Amino acid sequence: METRELRYFVAVAEELHFGRAARRLGIAQPPLSRAIAGLERRLDAALLERGGRGIALTGAGAVLLREARAALDAVEAA
Repeated sequence: METRELRYFVAVAEELHFGRAARRLGIAQPPLSRAIAGLERRLDAALLERGGRGIALTGAGAVLLREARAALDAVEAA
């Protein structure tokens, strides 16, 4: 897993909106959606529940968010 993927996931998890997360990251929304879908495939776990009224974290997504924040903090501290 790359730090880029972790940053992407954290942004989506915090914003709970792909468009806002993409703007925050300075990228287009389609590549962000593809990156998150690829991450879910590789982890073989749904990280987000996608619905008509937005998105929400799954249990696995909440765990990954906590771990991703810790990993990114460690990278920044190094």
